[in-house]
Amino acid sequence: MSSSAKALEPAFQGAGQRIGTEIWRIENFVPVPLPKSDYGKFYSGDSYIILQTSPGKGGAYLYDIHFWLGKDTSQDEAGAAAIKTVELDAVLGGRAVQYRELQGHESDKFLSYFKPCIIPLEGGVASGFKKAEEEEFENRLYICRGKRVVRLKQVPFSRSSLNHDDVFILDTKEKIYQFNGANSNIQERAKALEIIQFLKEKYHEGTCDVAIVDDGKLQAETDSGEFWVLFGGFAPIGKKVATEDDIIVEKTPPQLYSIIDGQVKAVDGELSKSLLENNKCYMLDCGAEVFVWVGRVTQVDERKAAIQAAEDFVASQNRPKSTHITRLIQALLKQQGGVMKGASKSAPVNEEVPPLLEGGGKTEVWRINGSAKTPVANEDIGKFYSGDCYIVLYTYHSHERKDDYYLCSWIGKDSIEEDREMAARLSTTMYNSLKGRPVQGRIFQGKEPPQFVAIFQPMVILKGGMSSGYKNYVADKGLNDETYTADGVALIRISGTSLHNNKAVQVEAVGSHHVATSLNSNECFLLQSGSSIFTWHGNQSTFEQQQLAAKVAEFLKPGSTIKHTKEGTESSSFWFAVGGKQSYTSKKASHEVVRDPHLFAFSFNKGKFEVEEIYNFSQDDLLTEDVLILDTHAEVFVWVGQSVDSKEKQNAFEIGQKYVEMAVSLEGLSPHVPLYKVTEGNEPCFFTTYFSWDPAKASAHGNSFQKKIMLFFGAGHTSSERSNGSNNGGPTQRASALAALNNAFSSSPKASSGSAPRSGGKSQGGSQRAAAVAALSSVLTAEKKDVSPARPSRSPPAEDSPRAPGKSENVAETEDFKEVPKVKENEMVEPVPETNGDDSGSKPEIDQDENGSESTQSLFSYERLRAKSDNPVTGIDFKRREAYLSDEEFQSVLGMTKDTFNKLPKWKQDMHKKKVDLF
Repeated sequence: MSSSAKALEPAFQGAGQRIGTEIWRIENFVPVPLPKSDYGKFYSGDSYIILQTSPGKGGAYLYDIHFWLGKDTSQDEAGAAAIKTVELDAVLGGRAVQYRELQGHESDKFLSYFKPCIIPLEGGVASGFKKAEEEEFENRLYICRGKRVVRLKQVPFSRSSLNHDDVFILDTKEKIYQFNGANSNIQERAKALEIIQFLKEKYHEGTCDVAIVDDGKLQAETDSGEFWVLFGGFAPIGKKVATEDDIIVEKTPPQLYSIIDGQVKAVDGELSKSLLENNKCYMLDCGAEVFVWVGRVTQVDERKAAIQAAEDFVASQNRPKSTHITRLIQALLKQQGGVMKGASKSAPVNEEVPPLLEGGGKTEVWRINGSAKTPVANEDIGKFYSGDCYIVLYTYHSHERKDDYYLCSWIGKDSIEEDREMAARLSTTMYNSLKGRPVQGRIFQGKEPPQFVAIFQPMVILKGGMSSGYKNYVADKGLNDETYTADGVALIRISGTSLHNNKAVQVEAVGSHHVATSLNSNECFLLQSGSSIFTWHGNQSTFEQQQLAAKVAEFLKPGSTIKHTKEGTESSSFWFAVGGKQSYTSKKASHEVVRDPHLFAFSFNKGKFEVEEIYNFSQDDLLTEDVLILDTHAEVFVWVGQSVDSKEKQNAFEIGQKYVEMAVSLEGLSPHVPLYKVTEGNEPCFFTTYFSWDPAKASAHGNSFQKKIMLFFGAGHTSSERSNGSNNGGPTQRASALAALNNAFSSSPKASSGSAPRSGGKSQGGSQRAAAVAALSSVLTAEKKDVSPARPSRSPPAEDSPRAPGKSENVAETEDFKEVPKVKENEMVEPVPETNGDDSGSKPEIDQDENGSESTQSLFSYERLRAKSDNPVTGIDFKRREAYLSDEEFQSVLGMTKDTFNKLPKWKQDMHKKKVDLF
C-alpha cells in the first residue's frame, strides 16, 4: 500500500520525518503547507490538517493527525480535509490516530500543541483575507476559558458580551486589559495572564501596557476607568447566557456499530475484542466521544467512507459540536517499531543515571515491631528482611534551605498486613511532625527506586523477618523460619553496577539448601556457609559487581576471610554448600522499557475514579489548587498544591492507590510501583527533572492568579494593586474620573442597552454621579500634592493636549462618553513586566538550515557555556546553552548529534544537560 499511498498527495511527501508539528491548509480542496510563522493562527473560514510526530519505542515515530474545521468553512472544504487526512495516514503507513477538531470545541490534546493558546481569526483564504500585520489594528474582545489548555474565542466588542462568570481579554493598540468576572475561576484568571503575555509579545512587540480590571470595583481609577471608556461608559453587565459551549455531554454506555459500504449497523452482544474483524470498520459510540476502529487490511476508500459515515451519524443524532470523533487503526504488531529513524544497531546503550538526592545526608531507619517502631543500629542500616516493614528518613541539604527530607516506608514481600498498615500510619505521623515538608514514599521490595537504593552503601535484602508480628505469623502457620543468620547458609545475588542500583538480594531456597540454578554468568554471587564466605564472579560480570560483592561480604561478616571463586574454577566445598552442581543460565536480565511520563488530573464521577491527561505538560500545569498525578511508569507521584483542601491533602496516598489500581488493569503498570506524595514547594530533584523547572515559579506564593501577577508585574505587586490602579492621581486617572462623571450626567434612568437593571429596578444615576464627582475631587486634590518619592515623576502634558494645565475641561461639552479625550501613558511607572520567568537573557539568533534543523549564528566553547564557568558568556538564552556549541563539541560533550538530541523528550534533554553542567 505504501507505494500507491505516496502518490496520493504530493504535498505530503516527506511528512512525518522529524519530531514536531506540521500544518497544511486546504486551499481549493488541496493541502498547502503552512509557513511556521503562521502556526497557531486558525481562520474560521478555513480547514487545516495538523500532523504531530512524537518519539516512540526503539526509535520509531508515533503519529497523531488532526483535521481542524473552522466554524465558517464550507462543507466541501471540510470533506476535503477529512479525505486528505486519511491519505496522509496512508503515506505514514496507516499507523496514525486521527481526530476531528471543530472550532471552539477542540480536544485538549490538540490545544496542547499550541500553548498557551490558538488564535482564532475571522475570514479565510477563500475571502482573500489579509495577514494580521497588513490589517489596521482593531480592538478585539476575547472570552478566555480553560485552566490548562485555553479556548480563546473572539466575541463582539460590546458590553453585552461581558458577564460575571468568565474572564475576558480586551486587546487594544495601546493596552491589553484583563477583565475578571466576579464569579470567574481563579485558575482561568491565571491562564488569561499567560495569554496576555503571548499577545503582548506576538502583536505588540512586547511594549504595550497591561491592566487588570476586576468586576464590581466601580472606583474611577486608571485601569477600570479606561476600560469602561472603551465600552461607552460604565453600566451594569448582564448575567451569563448559556450557549452550546456550556453544554456538557454525558458519557453513555458504549454501543458498537459496524460500518459496511458507508452504512452504520448496530452490533448485538456483549462488547468484546473478538467482535472486531480485521477486514471491516467499526464505530463505538460513547455519547461525548465517538471512535472509529479500522481493520488493518481495509482499503483507503473504505477508511474514508468510515470517517464520513461517523460524521453523518453524529449529525443525524443532533449531537453537540463538542462531540469528538477519533479514528484508530488496528494495531500493526509487527510494524509498530518498524519505522526507525537514525537508530544504530551497533550503538552501545548508555545507562541513564536518574537524578539522585544530595549525598552526605543523615540516614535513620526504624523496623516496625507491633505498634511501635524500633531503631535499626547504625551498623545494620542497609539490611532489610523480606518479612519486615521499615521506615527510612533521609535528611539532606539542597539549594539554600536548611533541611530537606526523604521519608519512605519499605514493605517486605513476606511482611504481614498489620505491619504494613502500621508502617503507613507511623510514617504519616512522622510526616506530620515534620510539618508536611518531606517527600513521602511507599516502596515495595523488588521495586526500589534509584534514589532509595543510593542512600545505602550497600543495600542487602535478606530472607525472613525480625519483627514479633512476622515471627508469630510463622509460628501460627507452622512454617519454617528461613530468616537469615550470620552462621547459616545463604546465597546472595549481586545485581548492582553503580551507585543507584547496587542492590544485593538473598535468593530463594529449596528445602534447607540454596540451588545452583540461581547462578548467572552475567552476575556475581556471595555464598555464606557457616564461617566460610565465598565470592563467585560470573565470566561476564563487571568489575563494579565484583567490587560490590566484596563490599557486601565485609558488611555481612566484618573482618572475615573471603574466598574468591571465578566461574569454572569452583571447589567441591562450594558446590556442596549450594546443594550440588547444576546447570544455570548465562542470559542477561531484561531491563524495563523506559516510557515517557504522563500527567493526569482526576475526578470522581458518580463515585467512579476517572483521570484526564494533561498533554505536553509543563510546570505551569501544576496549579496550587489541584492534586495531580505524574506517572513515569517507574514511579507514580501524587503532587499536592498548597491551596488544596486539608482533607484532600490527607487523602493523597488513597488517590494515588486508586490511580495505580486503575493503571494496573489498563496500562500494565506494576501494582508495586513506588508511590510518592510530593507537596508544592518541596519538590525533589527526581520530580522536577520531568519539567523545565523554574525556581522563581516554584517560590511564588498565593493562589494561581496571585502567583502569575507576581511573576508578570514583579514581586512588589499584588492583584489588588493592579486592579485599583497605580498612578495615584496621574493625568490618565483624571481622564477616567472625568469620563465616569460625564457618563453619570448623561445617563438616563433606564438601564443602558444590552445590560441588566440594578437590583430593585431603581435608577442608580444619583449614586453613580456622586461617586464620579467624589472620584474627580479626589484626583484634583491629589494633583496639588507632591509626587510620592517612591515613584518616578511624570512629564507634564504637552501644551496642545486637551488636558494641559490652563485648558478648560467642560464635561458638559461632550455628549458622547467615547469622545472624552484620552492621554497616552508615555512614562513607565511600573517595573517592566517580566516574561513569566521564561527568559533569563536574550535569546540566540536562530536560523534554519535546508533540512529545517536549527543552527545558531554565535558559537561558544563548552567551558564558557557551562553553568559554573569561570568565564561565562553573557547575553544568551541560558535555558538553551547547548545550542551555542559547535556540532563537533556538541557530539563530544553530550555524546550525540544535535539532531538526535532534539528528538529526545524535554525531560530527557534536561537530564543529559544536567550531567554536563549545561542546565
